Amino acid sequence: MSEPVLSLQDVTLNLRGNAGLVEILHKISLDVTRGETLGLIGPSGSGKSSLLMVMGGLERATAGQVRALGHDLTAMSEDALARFRRDHMGVVFQSFHLIPTMTALENVATPLELAGDRRAFDRARAMLDKVGLSHRTDHYPAQMSGGEQQRVALARALAPEPDILLADEPTGNLDGVNGAAIVDLLFGLSREHGATLVLVTHAHDLAARCDRVVRLRDGQVDDADLRAAE
Repeated sequence: MSEPVLSLQDVTLNLRGNAGLVEILHKISLDVTRGETLGLIGPSGSGKSSLLMVMGGLERATAGQVRALGHDLTAMSEDALARFRRDHMGVVFQSFHLIPTMTALENVATPLELAGDRRAFDRARAMLDKVGLSHRTDHYPAQMSGGEQQRVALARALAPEPDILLADEPTGNLDGVNGAAIVDLLFGLSREHGATLVLVTHAHDLAARCDRVVRLRDGQVDDADLRAAE
């Protein structure tokens, strides 16, 4: 049996808040296989987004181990983590995180340029065309709707053809029509590129499209093998 694309062993995350040290995640163990689509669900404050950030090395686990593609993320330096994400991961944030002073084309091309891709702008233009934004290449984020900005963010995450795609409430800021379009793009493009997809969502219809659903409660796995039929 091949090694999981993502593997968490007894992962704990503690963060310091106004009330002192707070345990956000408690000894979570979870494996995600190649090409799998995994939904993370649970009530607000259950640790879903924090778990996604730990998977991507954007938050460093306080204890336990996080392995991605056979690499121990918990042992990497910040620079090594940044390079690993650049080469192997795509992240779609709820709030887009587009660079306001860059056009849609420049936003999508930037991670490709950082990876040394000489065809960065050609690939970025092709990806924007795939998400239906070929007419918006020269527009800045402030000139686009929320749905268009989310499509740019999705194009940016998928342009490098990552092995792992992490999405945090990708439809949270969108209306029903735009949200449905983003979901179709997310699953279609991740399937086309063979990416393992992990997404955080409150939407049951979105979770139902995943191969497997994990429910979190109070920073712990409440159920690790929910299916759409349930």
